[in-house]
Parts: sequence; C-alpha cells; structure tokens
Amino acid sequence: MALLDLPLVAPDRKVSGFRPLKVLHHFGKLVEDKEDTEQVFHIIEATKGRRSHAQARDFITSPEGQRFLRNKVDIPAMLDDHDRWADCGPNTVAAHYIAFMKREGLSAAGLVAESHKWAPPENLPRDLTQWYFDRLRDTHDLFHVLSGYGRDALGETSLLAFSYQQNHNTGILFIAYAGARQIKKMSGTKAPIFAAIKEGRRLGKAAAKISHQDIAALMREDIDVARARLNIGLPEVYRQCLATLESEGTMREQLTLGGAGAQAA
Repeated sequence: MALLDLPLVAPDRKVSGFRPLKVLHHFGKLVEDKEDTEQVFHIIEATKGRRSHAQARDFITSPEGQRFLRNKVDIPAMLDDHDRWADCGPNTVAAHYIAFMKREGLSAAGLVAESHKWAPPENLPRDLTQWYFDRLRDTHDLFHVLSGYGRDALGETSLLAFSYQQNHNTGILFIAYAGARQIKKMSGTKAPIFAAIKEGRRLGKAAAKISHQDIAALMREDIDVARARLNIGLPEVYRQCLATLESEGTMREQLTLGGAGAQAA
C-alpha cells in the first residue's frame, strides 16, 4: 500500500497512556546494562499517550505534513548520503551534522536498526501515525547538532528534556530525570544537574519543532541562521555543569550512557 493510501490511525494501533510498572521494569534493566538500548524504546512505547498522538494527527493533516508525505523523502538515507551535501559551506547545518556523525561514529540508518531490534517494521501498525513517529526518531541527531547538546550523559539527559517539549512523550521526560538523578549519584557533583534538565525543557518549549521542518532545506542553512529562525537558545547551564564536573575531576567519558539516551528521542 502506498504511503498516501495509509489510514491516519490503523485499527490495531493502541494508545497506551502511562504504564508506570512497565516503565520501572524496563528502566531497571537499563540501569543494569546501559548498552541495552532496547529498553529505552520499551519505556517510550509504555508512555506514548494521547498528546503525542494528537500532535501526530495535527502535523499529518497540516499543509506541511501533507507536502512531506507527497515528497516521500527517506530521511535516514538522505542524511547518510554525505556526498549530497558536499557543496554546502563549512558553517551549514549539513557540515556540522556530518562532522558530528563522523566524530561519534554514528549513522541515521544505525538508529533505525536499533529501533527495529525491539519493534520490527512488520509488527508495527501500518498508518501515517507511524510515519510521524519514525520522523521523530530519524531527526534525533539533528536535535543534537542544532541544540548544542553533546553525547555525554548530561548532554543526552538534557536533550531528552528538550525533546520532551518538542514531542510530548512522558517516557522521554522520565528517562531525563532518572538519568539526571543517576549522574548526581555517580559523581556527587555540586553542579546544578537538575537545573540543566529544566533548561532543556525551557529551550525545547521555546523552539520551533525541529522534526516538522523541511529537513533537506534545513541542512543547507547556515547553522546560526537556522538556530535563530527556529528560536533555539544556547544551553548555558549545561555548559556550566560540564565545566564544574571537569573541575571536580569527573570527565565526560566517565558519565557516558553507553548511547542509551541517544536512542530515546
């Protein structure tokens, strides 16, 4: 069935709401093994409520959403085609994105593969709502690049707080606060870790929705122009926290989440 022929919401799609026991079960597994990124997707699915689905409906039925549906752009394939952006200047979003992905050893296709470990495509509802949720996943690393949050543990948790205000999935917010608590516990830092989470929420709420943008056009924008247009502020508290952690002798790599947080938005 062609994409445009899919229903907005498939008959077999369920709105789970918040299932705290399921969340705690999977979060416990994530704490035991931070490399077990499958648990992140379980947490998100256990907390995907009506607000997330309403946002999906509103975007899909909007003129912008309808245009993107007609264009049928494969976002991961487009982002991973680095040759496509070879003519972009050094301060474009594309240049910063490619540098970030190469530095971190990441690919958009890799994130898709991680999500399919716990939910193979053939097991997911065939509807336009899933197309929207896939779009949120596929733009995750652009969130990193545009927001300025790194892939250290505090950067990931702060970005989850930013992402919650963009996507309204309570599972993301749960992981953000649980991650902040874990950082505080592990490091014993005096840095205002929870203030960084609060800042992430504030910045995410103020910003335009990144996943709703024309990604091909966004990649060619000057990154400073793009940030100004999207009203993405600088994460100053986050940077202050990193400086404090490092002054205390806690380096970023000591607080890694093993990539778990990177999968959550």
